[in-house]
Amino acid sequence: MKRKEVPQDKSTLEKANIKDMVYAVDENGEYTTELSTGWTPKSIALDNAIKDIEERTAAAKGRFFNNESSPIEYYMELHKMDIPILASYVGFWQWRVKRHLKPSAFRKLSAKTLQKYADVFEISTEELKQID
Repeated sequence: MKRKEVPQDKSTLEKANIKDMVYAVDENGEYTTELSTGWTPKSIALDNAIKDIEERTAAAKGRFFNNESSPIEYYMELHKMDIPILASYVGFWQWRVKRHLKPSAFRKLSAKTLQKYADVFEISTEELKQID
C-alpha cells in the first residue's frame, strides 16, 4: 500500500495514544515505514483476542475458587502464557507444570518451586497462593 493509503481508523491503539508501525511504498516506489492509528479489521481482531484472554482468566479464577485448579493456571492466563511457555520459564518439564495445576499437587510444592513460579509472575509466594 502507498503511504497515503495507510489506515488511520479509530481503534483501541488510538485511545491509548499508541501507533502501529507498518510498511508502505513512498512516492519513489521504495519501502518505508509509516505510523497508523489503526485499521478496523485489525482492531476487531485485537479486541476479540483481549476479550478471549479476559474470559479465560475469569474461567481459571472460577476453577481456583471451585478447587478445580491451582492459582498457577490463573496467573498463567493473566500473563498470557500457555503450558510450554511457562514450563520453559520455570525450567520444568511440561508434564510437571500440568501436574502443578492440580490443587492437591500445588499444596505439596516446596518453597523453592513456589518461588520459581512467583519469580516468573513477578509476585510474592504469598500472592501466588491466593487470588483476590
